[in-house]
Amino acid sequence: MPDSHEQKVRLLNSSDVHAIERLLRTSEYIYQRFTLSELPLLLQHYPAVGIFHDTTMYGFLLSQNTHAPNAWIGGFGVSWAESESYITILSTLLELLNLHLMMHGVYYLHYSGNDTQNDWLQPILLKDGFIPYRRLYAYDKFDYYIPSEGNQQVKIRPVQLTTDSSDIAALLAIEELCFEDLWRYDSTTFSDIAATHPYFVVAELNGQVVGYQFNAVDDESGYLVRIGVHPSVNRQGIGTRLMAEAIRFFQRQQVTRIMLNTQEDNDHAHRLYEWFDFIRLEQMGFVLRKTL
Repeated sequence: MPDSHEQKVRLLNSSDVHAIERLLRTSEYIYQRFTLSELPLLLQHYPAVGIFHDTTMYGFLLSQNTHAPNAWIGGFGVSWAESESYITILSTLLELLNLHLMMHGVYYLHYSGNDTQNDWLQPILLKDGFIPYRRLYAYDKFDYYIPSEGNQQVKIRPVQLTTDSSDIAALLAIEELCFEDLWRYDSTTFSDIAATHPYFVVAELNGQVVGYQFNAVDDESGYLVRIGVHPSVNRQGIGTRLMAEAIRFFQRQQVTRIMLNTQEDNDHAHRLYEWFDFIRLEQMGFVLRKTL
């Protein structure tokens, strides 16, 4: 690692996209909670920090979904040459990132991993003051089986986030009623999702938006990221309708594996996924939290 007087640590911006992409391609230690198409908007909307030797970046740390009082670690990486110092680099970057997050009204920083038994960042973050906060179940699906079409009175259409659309207000209302605060999206995040995800739809019943769903695709893998349904219309086949349409989207994309995760105690979601032949994986995901 370079001598301390040679280090420069600063906030990142859109001009740093290519340097981050280079590290993503060449680094041994990488944590990536975003797609490359999302990267420019992450740098535009959320605090991110990098560490440099002269003008060469050799480490970065991104935040994501900064919705006070909560934020997430969105990505971390170090250059191959500095791999042995990744713990020190992470500590340095976290210190600066935390300061900027607090300036944005953030008091809780979260980290999510897919495998509590084999996550390389988990022990480091636990030593840094993070604590276990939630457990997550992961599911996989390897076919396009649809057990039910759901409520056929529901209209599924692409989300509209223009200035004269009422969709954003409906989405924010669903967030408030359906999800714990650390999972909630704000209007900025929804706009970014609409700009970077290939599938983002809402469900309308009697002319009102009562649910939404969006997906991501990476080569032959599909990610069912989120389904939300307003509690006032629970058990009316709306989640089933959204799920059926999502499976058809993945079929059109010719993915061979559909993946998702959900909170351990979300029993209603577990029943829906297992009805659609998703298989619960043995490995357990997790969320860590640190109070800043």
